[in-house]
Amino acid sequence: MEEKRIRMSKKKLAIIGASYLQEPLIEKAEEMGIETHVFAWEAHDVGEESADFFYPISIVEKEQIADKCAEIGVDGICTIATDLGAITVNYVAKKLGLIGNSSYCARVSTNKEEMRECFRRNNDPSPKSMEMKGTDLSDDEIDQMLSDNEFSYPVIVKPTDRSGSRGITELSDKNGISAAVKAAAEVGFEKKVLIEEFATGQEYSVEYISWQGEHHFLALTQKYTTGSPHFIETGHLEPAPVSDEVLEKVKQVVEHALTSLDIKYGASHSEIKIDPDGTIRIIEIGGRMGGDFIGSSLVQLSTGVDFVKAVIQVALGEEPDLKPSENTSPAGVRFVFSDDDLTIIDQMEKDPAINIVYREINDISGTVSDSSSRFGCVVFIADDIGQVIRYLPEKG
Repeated sequence: MEEKRIRMSKKKLAIIGASYLQEPLIEKAEEMGIETHVFAWEAHDVGEESADFFYPISIVEKEQIADKCAEIGVDGICTIATDLGAITVNYVAKKLGLIGNSSYCARVSTNKEEMRECFRRNNDPSPKSMEMKGTDLSDDEIDQMLSDNEFSYPVIVKPTDRSGSRGITELSDKNGISAAVKAAAEVGFEKKVLIEEFATGQEYSVEYISWQGEHHFLALTQKYTTGSPHFIETGHLEPAPVSDEVLEKVKQVVEHALTSLDIKYGASHSEIKIDPDGTIRIIEIGGRMGGDFIGSSLVQLSTGVDFVKAVIQVALGEEPDLKPSENTSPAGVRFVFSDDDLTIIDQMEKDPAINIVYREINDISGTVSDSSSRFGCVVFIADDIGQVIRYLPEKG
């Protein structure tokens, strides 16, 4: 009887998604003594087994999830590292009177064209862009449309509603642009495409958590990518080695943009580029935690702030605990694309200056086409940031 009362007194957290991306949420909630209720299409993902309760409902079925959450009596709802899941989180939260962001926020923070329009209205610095209507046009026809709208090459073609480098192509001229448009449309949920001017400079991401409209900076991450044409991320470094002056300018730009997007609660993941002259441009902002081990691992390793715990606290209507621990180190993640990366990882394992905190290597076969098709990764720390940089890819 006593055990039953204890169980009934547990707070209940709904989590949208059951893949490995949500596993840090499930594990952290369990650590916090919170009962987890996970919703996702049944696909034998890890969260289906690790959650206290699993419901085989697709994350796009907002009404069904809302009805079930009302029946369960959940105390909060959240997700990490997925734009699609964030839409459902905010819908359910609003319907049930839980903590979440507005429907406007859900729309403009998950659709890249609406986000660009929001940035234009609020004078947030971001690349010029144009939604591409129709995927059956020729290279010459698309080129003429770009010319009419005063675009110059290079340009980036991407779906309006995907993440993880899916469907992204850079083009230096009109050749192949129609194929790039079709490829982007194919992977998008809405089948719509955005063409935008190419922003130069080093790429970074900026991690924040917001509570009652106040934005709390957590970390700046330097990104390493494959470069043109698809810009698949090959590694990350925290903290990013920038001056205090540059960091303060980044904070001002990103916090203004978060307010423009009406992000008032929870995690956000902003992708920016900084030119050598210090000009900052916002590539996009997600109203959710970043993936690729940034939010789930690197932030806590490099800052001492438990980002995942803070996300759960906000979802439950509690002010997040952002007090850092004293155990912090420069941290990095290197992703596996080929046998060359395995050679580097072998060297890391023999280096006493490197502490590997997570390692996952899958069979190397096929081609890496986006972030989801990489062959594994290694997350690591060192006492000195130079030791971390040594084992990150050369191209940044």
